[in-house]
Amino acid sequence: MRRRDGFSSACIAIALFLATANQAKAQAWVLPGGVGSISFIYQRIDNTGHRRTNGFLVPRGRSLDMSLYLEAEYAFTNRFSVTAGLPYVFTKYTDPNPPAPPIPYLPVDQCHCWQSGWQDFGMTARYNLAGGASGAFALTPSVSFGAPSHDYNFRGESVLGRDLREVRIGIDAGRRLDAILRNLSVQGGYSYAFVERVMGISTNRSNANLEGDYLIKRKLLLRGQVLGQRTHGGLRFGSPSPADLVFPGEVNTPELLYQHDRLLRDNYWRTGGGLAYSFPRVDLFAVYTAFVGGTDTHAGRAITIGFIVPFRLTATR
Repeated sequence: MRRRDGFSSACIAIALFLATANQAKAQAWVLPGGVGSISFIYQRIDNTGHRRTNGFLVPRGRSLDMSLYLEAEYAFTNRFSVTAGLPYVFTKYTDPNPPAPPIPYLPVDQCHCWQSGWQDFGMTARYNLAGGASGAFALTPSVSFGAPSHDYNFRGESVLGRDLREVRIGIDAGRRLDAILRNLSVQGGYSYAFVERVMGISTNRSNANLEGDYLIKRKLLLRGQVLGQRTHGGLRFGSPSPADLVFPGEVNTPELLYQHDRLLRDNYWRTGGGLAYSFPRVDLFAVYTAFVGGTDTHAGRAITIGFIVPFRLTATR
């Protein structure tokens, strides 16, 4: 191997894709065959409130989530790669006040103490149809599987996750725009998730993303991005009355209130930017994501930092 330049740009592009506060992590370009990477990622999410069904921001129920994520990817050929990862999550209720009614104030939040544990195991298989790691155009479908690592608590603000299995199918496309500006590229993707039903209610969802990348001397990658999610199904929590914060939505029975943390029609859009720098044996990256708007979702922001260690097992074919 003469230099890492042949695949360093792919590695740092993967770095920034990993560093999104979004569950659909994929990319249009792939690593060359025989090349892999180990990713170590830290993410901090400040949940600063909740947006109700009309988009109204209720600045209560604040919490802090931090996660350490280990992920490995390996490209078996120039077109086919597999990725697997598992996050360890720390979460804490930080609001001095209880959540807005009728959300219950549960002991897991009342203690204002850290909760921690392994979250959901994920695996993604990708097959590049066009472009590979170095083509001007890339088109890559993918299939992903997610499953809870154990039966953890899902009720409250300071919990590890939704404790649900899911399967995602997606496709990503990218185009290098050297005719406009050398080392400029754009890419976007769409995925549809089939999520485990609860009480017969579907929370299947669509996720979409659009990014613009600029690579400086094969070492520094700059990125801007927009992310969106739409849930197909789920329940509307309702919009608060300015007078008493009553929520006359579809979460209208004790059973639905018990399950509401994983049944809401969570729609959002987010935006952010980041950078990654490629050293001879490691790629470093950092990303900031702002939770701009949405309905029946969280408000907040996320900061993600990490590094990727690439490796080669066999010669590229």
